Amino acid sequence: MVASLVVITGAAGALGRAVAQAFLDKGASTLLIDCNEDMLHSAYAQVAGDKQFLVVDLTDNTATQTAMAQILGKLGPATVLCNIAGGFTMGNPVHAANTEDWQRMHDLNVATTLNTCRAVVPGMLDAGSGKIINISAVSAISGKAQMGAYCAAKSVVARLTESMGMELRDKGINVNAVAPSILDTPANRAAMPDANPQAWVSTGQLADVITFLASPAANAIHGAVIPVVGLS
Repeated sequence: MVASLVVITGAAGALGRAVAQAFLDKGASTLLIDCNEDMLHSAYAQVAGDKQFLVVDLTDNTATQTAMAQILGKLGPATVLCNIAGGFTMGNPVHAANTEDWQRMHDLNVATTLNTCRAVVPGMLDAGSGKIINISAVSAISGKAQMGAYCAAKSVVARLTESMGMELRDKGINVNAVAPSILDTPANRAAMPDANPQAWVSTGQLADVITFLASPAANAIHGAVIPVVGLS
């Protein structure tokens, strides 16, 4: 078993399901978090393993802290946190972007990560160990047209990862991130019907990297933002 309690946010999404399945296959106990209760329970209706569910809006810090304190008080501290929750939309050019677009990309990608870390890290500190894996994006390495808000948000996730890696490495806690290119998901196939998904990264491939970062084999890795780009 990789860990005694693996917390996975965005668990109802394509990547969240793949990551959860990878840990469940290894015998881990999981806390599966999403904001959509119907999708969350439907996604795991036929999935075996040790699963607990939590429905909460992770963009709401107060709600996150309250809900996480209650459930972690029952289950014990997390040993692994996978911050999968996030989102992507193409946008307007930066000069024409509206405040709502920028705030949405920040909320979905940065606030969810930060709020969950706030809830989980204190328990890891008390335990003297833990693994945190965040989701940045290879597109955050440099700006892209019509993607300013997304690139900026995922760049923040990368910088938070690096900062937390430095802050927590001598506390027994590893903080790292993966930076995927295009993931092979039903939504991306529908959005890009003329593309070649064989060049993309499968959710299973990215889950393999995430479970590696959660394993003892990655104990010496701190603050890394690892590109996972397949053939794209």
